[in-house]
Amino acid sequence: MAQGREREENPYGPVGPSLSVRWVQGFPKQNVQFVNDKTICYPCGNFVIFINIETKKKTVLQCMNGIVGVVATNIPYEVVAFSDRRLKPLIYIYNFPALTRRTKLKGNILLDYTLLSFSYCGTYLASYSSLPEFELALWDWESSVILCKKSQPGVDVSNMTFNPMNWRQLCLSSPSAVTVWTIEKSNQEHYLKTKLVKLPMEDGSFYNETDVVFPTSLPKDLIYGPVLPLSTIAGLVGEEAETFRPKDDLYPLLHPTMHCWTPTSDLYISCEEGHLLMVNVETLKVTMLNKIEDTTTSREEGRYLINPVTMAYQKGGVLISGIDGCVYSFLIKDLHYRVEDFLQVEEPVEHMMFSPSYQMLLIQTEKGSVYIYTFGEEPTFDKVLEACDGKFQAIDFISPANQYCMTLTHSGEVCIWYLEDGTCASRIHLNTPVTVLACSPSSLSVAVGTQEGFVHFLDVRDPEAPLLIRKVFPSKWSVQHLLYDQRGIYLLVGTSEGCIFIINANPSSLFQILGFVEVGKDSLQISTVSLLETDIVEVMVLSPLPETGRSRLEIFTLPKILPQVSAIFADERGRLREELIHKCLYEVEHSLSSAVLDYQSHQVYGFCNHVPYICSYLLPETVPNGICILKPYQKVQSKHYGPGMLSLSPHGLWLTTIAKGGILCIRDVHTLETFAQSRSHSHQGHGIQSVRISFDGKNILVNGRNDGTLVYLRWRRFGGNFANDILEYCQRLLISLQDTMDEENDYLSVLRRESLNLESTSEHTINEDMNPSIDSSQEELTLVDKSKEIPWIQQKNQEAIRKEVKLFYKKRKEIKTGIKALSKTVLTMMEENEAVGNIAKLEQKEFGLDLEELEKLHKENEEEVAKIRKDVEMHNLAKAYLADIIKEECWNAMAVKGRALKCFHMPYVVENFPMKERTNEELKELKRVVQQRKIEAECLKLRKQIVEARSAITSVKKHHEEEDEEEEEDDVAVKNSNLPNYLLGSLSTDFGVHPSLLSSQFELHTREEKIDQIILLKDVIYKVKTVFNNEFDAAYKQKEFEIARVKERNERIQEIISDLDLEEVVWQPEFDDCEKPERTLVVEDKEVTVHRFVNPWQKAKTELAATREMEQRLLAQASDARNRALMDMMGGVLEVKKEDILKMVIPQPAFMAKPDAVWSEEERKQFKEYEKKVKELNEEKDKYRKSLEAEMKKIQNSIQESTQNFDEYLKRLFERRVKAEIVVNQEELKINNLVFSLLLDEEISSREAFLNNYLIRKQEEKNQTSEAIQKAKEDLDAYKEHYDNLLAEDKVLDRSFKKEFSEIPSHQVDILYKLFKRRPRIHKQKIHSDTSSIVPFGERSESGKLNKDAFAQLMKAMDDLDNISNMPESLDPLVWDHFCRTRRAKVENEQKVKQKAAGLMEMMAFLQRRTEEDEKLQQEIEKVFHERIALQEEKVRFQLNLTIQILLKQGQVELENFQLRLEYPDAILINKTIIEDLNSVIRTQGQKKVASMMESKDVHKGIFQIEWEHKKMEMEMEDLNQKALDIQMLFFSRDRQKFLNEPNYETLIAIQIGIMEQTIAVIDKNHKKNVENCKKLLKKLGRYSNQKDIANYTLSCNLREELVAVSERKDICNAIGSQLTCEKIAKERYENMMQQQKLTNISKEQAEQISVLQAEVERLRMKTFPTFVQM
Repeated sequence: MAQGREREENPYGPVGPSLSVRWVQGFPKQNVQFVNDKTICYPCGNFVIFINIETKKKTVLQCMNGIVGVVATNIPYEVVAFSDRRLKPLIYIYNFPALTRRTKLKGNILLDYTLLSFSYCGTYLASYSSLPEFELALWDWESSVILCKKSQPGVDVSNMTFNPMNWRQLCLSSPSAVTVWTIEKSNQEHYLKTKLVKLPMEDGSFYNETDVVFPTSLPKDLIYGPVLPLSTIAGLVGEEAETFRPKDDLYPLLHPTMHCWTPTSDLYISCEEGHLLMVNVETLKVTMLNKIEDTTTSREEGRYLINPVTMAYQKGGVLISGIDGCVYSFLIKDLHYRVEDFLQVEEPVEHMMFSPSYQMLLIQTEKGSVYIYTFGEEPTFDKVLEACDGKFQAIDFISPANQYCMTLTHSGEVCIWYLEDGTCASRIHLNTPVTVLACSPSSLSVAVGTQEGFVHFLDVRDPEAPLLIRKVFPSKWSVQHLLYDQRGIYLLVGTSEGCIFIINANPSSLFQILGFVEVGKDSLQISTVSLLETDIVEVMVLSPLPETGRSRLEIFTLPKILPQVSAIFADERGRLREELIHKCLYEVEHSLSSAVLDYQSHQVYGFCNHVPYICSYLLPETVPNGICILKPYQKVQSKHYGPGMLSLSPHGLWLTTIAKGGILCIRDVHTLETFAQSRSHSHQGHGIQSVRISFDGKNILVNGRNDGTLVYLRWRRFGGNFANDILEYCQRLLISLQDTMDEENDYLSVLRRESLNLESTSEHTINEDMNPSIDSSQEELTLVDKSKEIPWIQQKNQEAIRKEVKLFYKKRKEIKTGIKALSKTVLTMMEENEAVGNIAKLEQKEFGLDLEELEKLHKENEEEVAKIRKDVEMHNLAKAYLADIIKEECWNAMAVKGRALKCFHMPYVVENFPMKERTNEELKELKRVVQQRKIEAECLKLRKQIVEARSAITSVKKHHEEEDEEEEEDDVAVKNSNLPNYLLGSLSTDFGVHPSLLSSQFELHTREEKIDQIILLKDVIYKVKTVFNNEFDAAYKQKEFEIARVKERNERIQEIISDLDLEEVVWQPEFDDCEKPERTLVVEDKEVTVHRFVNPWQKAKTELAATREMEQRLLAQASDARNRALMDMMGGVLEVKKEDILKMVIPQPAFMAKPDAVWSEEERKQFKEYEKKVKELNEEKDKYRKSLEAEMKKIQNSIQESTQNFDEYLKRLFERRVKAEIVVNQEELKINNLVFSLLLDEEISSREAFLNNYLIRKQEEKNQTSEAIQKAKEDLDAYKEHYDNLLAEDKVLDRSFKKEFSEIPSHQVDILYKLFKRRPRIHKQKIHSDTSSIVPFGERSESGKLNKDAFAQLMKAMDDLDNISNMPESLDPLVWDHFCRTRRAKVENEQKVKQKAAGLMEMMAFLQRRTEEDEKLQQEIEKVFHERIALQEEKVRFQLNLTIQILLKQGQVELENFQLRLEYPDAILINKTIIEDLNSVIRTQGQKKVASMMESKDVHKGIFQIEWEHKKMEMEMEDLNQKALDIQMLFFSRDRQKFLNEPNYETLIAIQIGIMEQTIAVIDKNHKKNVENCKKLLKKLGRYSNQKDIANYTLSCNLREELVAVSERKDICNAIGSQLTCEKIAKERYENMMQQQKLTNISKEQAEQISVLQAEVERLRMKTFPTFVQM
């Protein structure tokens, strides 16, 4: 297959033998794209796979930098773009079908690109990135530059498309929003402008949004000040205020799923709710299309309730698919659409796309399958790509032919693939979750492990028709490992519970299970060594030891004759005996993720888990006793990322390593050095899951872990010693296995025939019925439900149990008999337990004989009790904590506790004011405010005195009079302050609170004054409450005194009642709970209704104390003889009290018991005395009783009078309480008004801050637009100048034509000029009628490729015109060649002029748009200015319009002829709502009246303002008249006159400034030119200086020689005539001195003459100099 690869990015170059990708198998997870009419592509792992629709041929393009991100295709240019997913990703663009890299785009994205989209016209590519940039970028992919970009933080986008008819429009949609981006171009500059589409609400209606920044629908409130926007009330001043919406104003909108463009540049948007929207991109008007219900045909309910997933545009409507696997055709006409069934697909459709010619429809399912629907007279529906049920779980080669390979998915789908081209040969579904797969080397069978513990065996002798032939069930645990040894003798099955089952791999044995070996749980890897020269199979199992951080290696051997002696090697339960399999245990001091055993069984290769190393460990030659610790023998760096896996090649000389990094490394087992590697996967897909090497080593399969990609690798150069070893081993192995394979494959054919005729059955069947001598319990153990399959290990356990049951039958029977007897005894005890009382009765669970279970129940019970106790304790603790908080907040924190007082006889209740102690901060703030107010008062007084002192008369008398007046005024002021002040707004003075520190309500304008006033008002409230609380405390003490006095008097009344034996009840007043609330915090004994729990020792102690007390009392009574005598003789008293008269009784004489007739005289006398004494005693008793009754009445009257007096006092206190509450409410009302004004002031400040911030932002935008306009104008001028030059050149070419050919005859010039004006006609290719009827978009006129093609066609047509056959007769060929060149230059110039003209129009339109934006911003700025001015006026008005609280006397209405009517015979029953409506009308009218009064007040206020402004204008007029007179007297210079007389003075000044600027520019230019000349001169002088330096150096060298010669000559001179020379020198010096003196005299004379001339010149100049006389 063809393959493309990005070689430049491959960091792993080939070392020796190298691997190449032959084919890649994978299925799309992203949308499939068309590259051209015949080819589709999609990303898969590290590759982009191209499929030819007709031939099904695949082509692979590999990304060497990791997994492929997003993919986009450009059909006109036949290029494909994709991104990688590394840090700082790149975008690669490749040509198709050459698969050569065209360019590489590098941006500033940090993590990942989420969307790519090519424009339909031109070389433009749009990219969108995710977190953290969320950046939309527009690329010119041919030049690899970003034209423009814009970020929108936090916005995720799911779809992005260009407008097919206009590349300047781009649509981005997400599940919550749709935005339309416009690309504006000016020359070479590009700009992105965004517009948000306003979606309707979920019910399809549109929400009318109000302007949040400048709301126009706010109500006017003339009483409480301005009504501001909600964002201002919320305190928002930044950008969030522009989009703020209250929670109640947020409505759920429609959720877009897909969008598509129409040929009219409109948008169709499908929504989750099933609606279809149409958006006009220019106006952003959203229209909801209405569905036309088809009433002619009957449909099921909910037939077309579609949840759209994908959408594609076609002529006359759209195709939409949902999750139901159906494709529907929406036929749209005007604003209505009709739904029709278009196509039924087997799976849910995820993506649809038309081919470039619109003759095919690509349909991609959720599973990853791809279908092509071809339109025509006979439409066809073909499957291009059939996807598997998930990612590949396991892979393997079908040995030994190496023509096929197999894959396994988690759902149980087994696929067989041709190795030659990677096409699917066959599929089989096992319909169960599977885990692993292994192909047998000794037969054409395949083993598949499942999660349920089954192992399925497949016959693959015919790869195009695999068949399930056998199924074994070793255990119910999930199968984690399946491994055949190298010779295919045994199949090792590793489970999750640490059991390794050994299965005979030969089909002839029906895959018999030979036994199992127990190893550590969650084993990581199983490795085998089965050499041709030996008769054993060595097995090594790697298990982790997480508690110690080590790894365990368990090695055991399996003999080749194990199938024949399995009964000897395994025990009754199937476990292989460790002494027979020679099991050894080894441990490694660090954690390993993988380990394999080499073929010589001398060492182990391990891949370290936490460090990047591969180690080898030597095994000891002798078998160790116990656990042996292995030390690393050889250690090399793995250069892998994360934990990896090791595996050996079939011949054992190659060690393959894979890891999360996705790189496959093949190493030499001796040196552990890598000699070949391939990056087939990446770490983004979690690397490689498994790798398989074929027997001959030529083929390698690599399976990705999470990317769903299967890669087939082959060697580029496979030969020499590198290949000889494995080929030789493969040949020897095939020869040794040839006979076995033939036999086993023949037996497979038998199994295949059986499985075709009969259903597959389980490996083992249920044994025959057990011996009837076995009792019922044995039958329960052996009875098995035949409908369920039993695992082999469970069957072995049951067989062992049956043997044990047979062996211990008698003993078991004895135990069972004893258990029955014991159960009878327990039943008897339970019956006896039912008869006893509740106290002695035991619970049912106490009779359990299972002590362990009983103890377990006890523990559970204790745990449950402890849990409930803990829950109750926590609940009580929470309640106690809440009670403590409430008590602390409502009781302990109160300096004055809240309590009440009740009257004795009246229903009056007076409550005090609960008050908290003022904090230090409050007191400090109050002190500051009081001090400030005192200072202000003193300052005001001093200022008044100063003013009065300045204006006072100097006389002492008057001064004293003024002082007297001031004193009188002060006295009057003090007196007036004590008078009721109705403007004060409260009655606080009635409670002795002096309001002198409070500011007047008319003076509260600033924020600080209002805050200080609030603090003082709170202090007033505190003082009022304190005054009343003091009065309340006095009343409370008085009630305590009254209750104590009543209690004292009641004691006497109680005595009188007892003396008189009356049954009256004494009235005893008591305090209620509301009067003494602290009693609610104390629990009394009588409130506790449950008995107190007393411990036994406390109970015994109480009884002992009671016994001792009784003994002491009895002992005291026994020894007290005096008291007993007194009680017997005189009733216990020594004298009779007056109170005891009523109790006195005169005893009757003893004879009165006899009849009267038998009395004696003495007895009769005694009887008379007795009657006299009784009469006297009764009179005394009556007298005393009346005195007691009078006393009791007097006491009761005094109690009644005192309590009534207290009630009167409390009644007055109640009125005082009402008045205090009125005062508190009045002060709180003033505080609330002030707080409201402060809040409104803050809102106005917030609104002002928002307007300022908004204005700053708009001014910044205005500056940007101004700069953009300035730049656009400059670019436009430059471009226009260039365009004018081109146009002039074109005209020059036209005009100079005849001059160019002036040498030839005129008639020939005319002919050539006609030919010069002639232009070839370009024939457009006609689109076939059938194609034009299908393709909705047609040609794109703005396509850059079309423009280039048109120019190329024009040049080709010009070649035809330049042909010599078109040359006029008798024309020189040289002239014709010159003419052709001239005409071609003219045509090219015309094309340039056309392009420039188009660009000029584009730039002018851009400038116009920027100008409109600038004007719009200017309007918004002006609007903000107006709003700010209005707000400031409103703020000033609000600060001046104060809310004043005035006390008014409450009026009273006197009704005439008031009569209370008790009967209403003529009354009418009126509904309550009528009265309520009438009241509401009255309230409304009252509000209207108040509003009209407010308006009238404003009108009067406006009149006063106008009068004041009129006076102000009059005064200003006077000032202006005075200034006019002053101006008339001013001296005017010519400049001032020019300023006044010149109508366009500013223009004149601007012209002069322009001239000066031009002059400065010319001077600057000349200066720069002079500077350049000076620099050049300096450079020249520098070079000249260097030359001079060289010349000087030469002269210095010559000078040395000359000096030597001069010295020699001097010596000669001195020797010859030194005296003559000295005379000559003196004479020359004298002549020079004389000449110098003469020149000095001449210079002095000339200096004097010059000074005279200068004075004359100055005099003459002063004559002509103008003078300015000071006026």
